[in-house]
Amino acid sequence: MDVNPILREHLSLDSDIPLYTQLVGIIKRNISTGVMQVGDLMPSEAELCRALGISRNTVRQAIGELEDEGLVVRKRGRGTFVADPATNPRGVRYSFTTEINSMGKTPSNTLVDFRVIEQPEPHICQRMELRSGTPVYCFTRVRNVDGQPLILETSYYPQYTYPQLSRELVETHSFYSLLYHMGITPFSAEESYEAVTVSGREAELLQVPSGSCAFYHQRRTRTEDGRVYEYTCSFIRGDRVHLNVKMQKSGVSFMRTVD
Repeated sequence: MDVNPILREHLSLDSDIPLYTQLVGIIKRNISTGVMQVGDLMPSEAELCRALGISRNTVRQAIGELEDEGLVVRKRGRGTFVADPATNPRGVRYSFTTEINSMGKTPSNTLVDFRVIEQPEPHICQRMELRSGTPVYCFTRVRNVDGQPLILETSYYPQYTYPQLSRELVETHSFYSLLYHMGITPFSAEESYEAVTVSGREAELLQVPSGSCAFYHQRRTRTEDGRVYEYTCSFIRGDRVHLNVKMQKSGVSFMRTVD
């Protein structure tokens, strides 16, 4: 039986590049060169751990990043496969990991809190267009760039979107990919930015002095049939992020850059 080519690769323990980033690069190279083709089965987590001498968390972080970029797809009970870009769902798809990697920087996440809110506050139900008393998941993450906090993000999702969600799944999987397997895909999003200052717990988690400037960012994401399935509110460090708007005849483009 042929050995999957990825299992013949080697990671450098002496490199400054994180192990999961090295693994992402290896898999991308095997896909881009045609060694691994659309529909091919990826090695299992256990196989990658044994062959490369890494932990399951490292493997899951790498696979989660590849899922965010639409390069692989997990099929429950069958394994992880090389995805067909032509079949990626149309609509919006935001990935913090992809955004930061494109800048040549290293992203990571720290899960601060995960809970189910049985009776969400009225303003949450209003923003998410939910009936009063609809349970929602709420999880808060610190989004890091090059090991330093950049964004304090709190996300809300109706519990019915993924009834068996757990803290471990949020820590080890791309939640967008989990939702995709439930038939929920992003189609449109509304975003807003507001200049604010942070103090207390927010300042502590972002590792900035109380009173520091920040952007307060809100995003509401809908499915193709118009349902709101995600509401996210974030504090973004104002000393590290620049918002750039380009206006031209064809329209307006928006980009943010990180110092």
